[in-house]
Amino acid sequence: MAFPLPEVRIGAFIMSPFNPNRRRFYSYIDLEEFVSHKINPTVIPNTTVYFDQPWLSNIGHALFDGLYPAYVALIRFQPKHLQPFRILLHTMSDNGKYSFSQNVYNVFAGLDTMNASVLETMSAGRWFAFQEIVMGSGNMCQRCLQSNLQLPGGIELNGSKLFRDRMYKQHKLSPPTIRKNHSFERQYLRRPLKAYVIHNKRFTDDDKIEIQAAIDEINKYTAANKNQTTENGEKLRWPLVHVTYTSYPLIVAREEAKSQFSTPIIQSKTIISNSKMMAHLQLLQNMDIHITGPGTGQMYQTFLPDGSVNINLGGLGYKKQKNITKTYTSFLEQYVTAGTPYIKGLYYPINERPLGIKREIVVQLIRKAAQLILNAFTIPVHPRENLASDGQLFTEMCEQDQQFCMAATERSEKNSFWCINTWPEEIINENGPWSSKGIIDGDKTVMCPCNRTLLHQLRRKYNIDYHVKIISNKTL
Repeated sequence: MAFPLPEVRIGAFIMSPFNPNRRRFYSYIDLEEFVSHKINPTVIPNTTVYFDQPWLSNIGHALFDGLYPAYVALIRFQPKHLQPFRILLHTMSDNGKYSFSQNVYNVFAGLDTMNASVLETMSAGRWFAFQEIVMGSGNMCQRCLQSNLQLPGGIELNGSKLFRDRMYKQHKLSPPTIRKNHSFERQYLRRPLKAYVIHNKRFTDDDKIEIQAAIDEINKYTAANKNQTTENGEKLRWPLVHVTYTSYPLIVAREEAKSQFSTPIIQSKTIISNSKMMAHLQLLQNMDIHITGPGTGQMYQTFLPDGSVNINLGGLGYKKQKNITKTYTSFLEQYVTAGTPYIKGLYYPINERPLGIKREIVVQLIRKAAQLILNAFTIPVHPRENLASDGQLFTEMCEQDQQFCMAATERSEKNSFWCINTWPEEIINENGPWSSKGIIDGDKTVMCPCNRTLLHQLRRKYNIDYHVKIISNKTL
């Protein structure tokens, strides 16, 4: 019987599938003779998971463009996803700046991490045999857009929760509070909700001033009312929330603990633990409201407890046209929120964000998040409810324009890399290869297919304005 050669993608940005060589044996005797006598391989025991990860220096990429999709592949072979496994990493360096990500990999897997290039070098003149190897995860990365704009496997394979729970377990921590039906289960009414604003490089100095003013306003209200009792069953006007501004690099392990912080806005105290990731998880473990801008800061939201809220304050995208640069709102990782059904996602108003972050809007968002928790929002959250308006527009575009959807989501050699290496906001704002002029790639122009008439109709439907703010190239 002839078996087709397997083809798998071992990395998020490797467009060509990996096609391993094979040797055919016509009897078990021939196979046994080859393995036991001719090659006598060194057997690598247990389950090994093989994948590629070029950006180990960034924990967000390391987790969700490498480790998460590989783990989702392993989930398909239950119960192996609950057992220790080994990582065979195609791209790995001993450079010290990668040590954080590599340590997280080792702890999460439970066994060691092997360098594939080292193994290849050692294979010269000798054979290695894996007792069991799992490979193929290149379409499950966080940057691998799906037509429904969800983190791949997050919902349909319960990947988000399984990934979260294993991360806590492997770091010897209890998983966050379980809430199966709604956000108000097992809540303690006598304590203020815990909210954290995570520092983000996209915050300007003016943004940080506004954020600090919002923190002060909410904390002042909480301090003034936390000991009050209501009469006649009347409720306080606003939920009680305590907000802290912090930065993950300042939440450190025992051996890295610092006695003071140079940034005045930082209010959090150091969490003492045995590893940096454990310290981060300890912060997230009891967090009710997680607030930050797009980028790496958003990549921990899957580790939040059931019934918590993630607030995406957004950033700015830029579109150059002749001698001007226009700005638009960029939320980036909203599909991670949509693929995490045990949390609720809120977004800074999309038409207001190009004007900068404002105190009153941040206050409104935090209070809305707290009210949602106390009002017992349903778990699981419908994934579309966890998308911003431009994310909802993208999913509807995919439903109505199949050619566009395939160009933006199908990772194959048939599609241009520029069309899949994208974000929904770039498409919706007709930027780069999604513009009417496209982009120059070598000696050709790349224009990704898009029904602009439909796009403009949907922009009106979702009330998404065109670029609000114009910045001169001279001042950018």
